[in-house]
Amino acid sequence: MARNLQHVIEEVVASGFSGVQVRVNDEHGEWVGSAGVSKLGEPGKPSTDGHFRIGSNTKTFVATVVLQLVAEGAVGLDAPVDDYLPGYGLDREITVRRLLQHTTGLFNFTGEYYADGTVAAGIPWQGQEYVDGLTHGYTDEQLVRLALSKPVRSAPGTEWSYANTNYVLAKLMIERISGRSLAEEMERRILGPLGLTGTVVPGSSPEIPEPHAHGYYRYEVDGEWKLVDVTRMNPSWVSAGGDMISTTKDLHVFISALVGGKLIPAELLEEMFTPYPEIGYGLGVFVQKTDCGGTVITHNGGFFGWAALMYSSPDGRTTMTASLTTGDAELDFAETAAAFQNAQQRLVHEAFCEV
Repeated sequence: MARNLQHVIEEVVASGFSGVQVRVNDEHGEWVGSAGVSKLGEPGKPSTDGHFRIGSNTKTFVATVVLQLVAEGAVGLDAPVDDYLPGYGLDREITVRRLLQHTTGLFNFTGEYYADGTVAAGIPWQGQEYVDGLTHGYTDEQLVRLALSKPVRSAPGTEWSYANTNYVLAKLMIERISGRSLAEEMERRILGPLGLTGTVVPGSSPEIPEPHAHGYYRYEVDGEWKLVDVTRMNPSWVSAGGDMISTTKDLHVFISALVGGKLIPAELLEEMFTPYPEIGYGLGVFVQKTDCGGTVITHNGGFFGWAALMYSSPDGRTTMTASLTTGDAELDFAETAAAFQNAQQRLVHEAFCEV
């Protein structure tokens, strides 16, 4: 396994990423490896214990906290979110389940892409406008109000549509019910009990703990390509939709504990892992088939500079967690997305099929 995985991650770097770190745990033990560089212009490889921005893997953590509140009777899974967040005028058909499942139909505050090719802009998230706003802070209230000011994409429960808005509302619901910040609840319920000392809920802080690799954003302005180090940024623009920081070890411990039933009761775990038809999204996780016919529980995450992978077999015995950073490769947005998709497929195949 070690030789093949190392070869795969070296090829992933060659496809356009500046650095990769991977951790695989299975019946044979643990394998960790890295390839590429931690920082452009310097020779050192990414640390296999390095911190990274996990993007939408954050959603799995948030969904877990919400389901813990459901287990305690503080929240009804099929109750209207309006019961817990009055004042936003939310459609009463928007339930907690639909919030976690992305079937609310609410506008995604980071922008909407429609089947006919049209785009509805949200907050700036690419180009010079994005770079200029890397230090800008947003409140959760601003993000939600922006989303609610836009036309809904569909009626609640009628269509699956991925929206960061849903998880910012979930954060606000957690905070209102618990009387504590999401960071405090996350520490109390997940990070502390599992010993996830490398995992951070950063809020608006641009800092990332050492050691860490650097992520870069390459973009075009007036025909000229520019490269910016986006390692330090204010992540409040995505909030609970994807702001957390972690390590491959912590993600392994978390997803293993989750699928192993250590965080939420079995009946709610079954609800979490019941996918929306054809889409494969449950409550804060994807349930997917591998190319060798197996099943994996997963959520990945990424934005400019960073990508994170978190996969587990349904029994938690095999996990694969990884971080990828982008560098100065001459790839546009679509090419970068395609390279990520290919890297993801290769790593999953190696970890879950080549046993």
